[in-house]
Amino acid sequence: MTETPLPPKPTPRADKVSLLRYLQLFRRDILSAQPARLYRAWMAEFRTPFFHSYMCNDPELVDLVLQKRPNDFPKSDRIREGLAPLLGNSVFITNGPVWERQRRIIDPAFEGGRLRDTFPAMWDASVSCVERLRARADGQPVEIEAETSHAAADVIFRTLFSIPIENAVASAAFSEFRAHQKAQPIVNLGALLPLPKWMPRFHSRAARRTAASIRSLITQLTTARMAAINAGTAPDDLATKIMTTADPVTGDKFDTAEMVDQVAIFFLAGHETSASALAWSLYLIALYPEWQDRLAAEADAVIGPDIPYFSIINRLKQARAVFREAMRLYPPVPMMVREARCPEKFRDRAVPKGAQVVISPWHLHRHERLWERPDAFDPDRFTTPNGKACLRSAYIPFSTGQRVCPGAAFAMAEGPLMLAMIARAFRIAPVAGREAMPVAHLTVRGKDGIWLSLTPR
Repeated sequence: MTETPLPPKPTPRADKVSLLRYLQLFRRDILSAQPARLYRAWMAEFRTPFFHSYMCNDPELVDLVLQKRPNDFPKSDRIREGLAPLLGNSVFITNGPVWERQRRIIDPAFEGGRLRDTFPAMWDASVSCVERLRARADGQPVEIEAETSHAAADVIFRTLFSIPIENAVASAAFSEFRAHQKAQPIVNLGALLPLPKWMPRFHSRAARRTAASIRSLITQLTTARMAAINAGTAPDDLATKIMTTADPVTGDKFDTAEMVDQVAIFFLAGHETSASALAWSLYLIALYPEWQDRLAAEADAVIGPDIPYFSIINRLKQARAVFREAMRLYPPVPMMVREARCPEKFRDRAVPKGAQVVISPWHLHRHERLWERPDAFDPDRFTTPNGKACLRSAYIPFSTGQRVCPGAAFAMAEGPLMLAMIARAFRIAPVAGREAMPVAHLTVRGKDGIWLSLTPR
């Protein structure tokens, strides 16, 4: 009997390499720059002349850093280095009182019935995505990451500003973001070297230009929305909710400039991560066609000809399992970096103040001492005792604790819905000679794209 091949995984580097070689590998791709031993290690220490870091794969340490004592391990300023031109002072990269204030204003927009309220926008974006794919579904290769990026951006604009991606400003912002992805490396020089604050960060001209263009377009949208709010004509969407919510502690609201920062991260986190997860989900069901048949059958049974109701989300159990397993194998954000505010001790090892603490969903989700068959694609695993235990202690695609992604519930509705609708509409197959290989850019993407062929069912 032929053994089922495993999904693609980068080849780890040699256990020992020179510092120069490590930096070269690190800037090219974080995933393949790491040694194979990290898939079994509970903790690993890295020392260079420029930084001192500790990767924590022990679930107890992950829990300590992210849940029990998150204020003692704030986000590292090094994360800001590469993202600052686009994200400014957004909630993704701030710490302390500034971050707390931002979350107090943002979180209410994602609570309660807002997911139900935004479901029609997700549905409309999903229908548009299927229609765009149908125009190209002739069995010829399709670079699916570009398509899922388009679809996820459509959801963001519809839920935030009540406009489809075909809107001129939305379309321009999406186009500029695609250019920014190519211009901005995952690691800026300032993230690797301890540069003084006065020294330039050497962002490329293209990265600075595209970031400025995106922020200018977002400014147009937020300025127009503020005017509509003042005139009493604004739609009841996420942008209106956030811009009209007062901080319960100070009474302050986001002004237009602050809202630009927040919309930038909603666009980055809400569209880039969802696009990554959906693209890998589609690639996996192309590799394992029995699963796409299961998804198609489920979608046929759940999604009827009438106007869909929000309740279908909870009934797409197979699609949700596939999407969850795709994010285990290919977590959109592969690593998170925190900084120790004071001396610590991890597993009887001294951790100095200022050390970088790396939490790696990529390695945690594939840890050989935690998961059964960690590199295998098995959406049914979460019904097993091992899968249920790991789901609680070793599965963090949206982070966890106080900095958990506020849009996690949105992603777990949007992703399975789009996956189910695409699987119902098309038969999906991998493209020979264009096998995908994951690399870390802003998120985990295909090294040369993710290519699939689609034919209508």
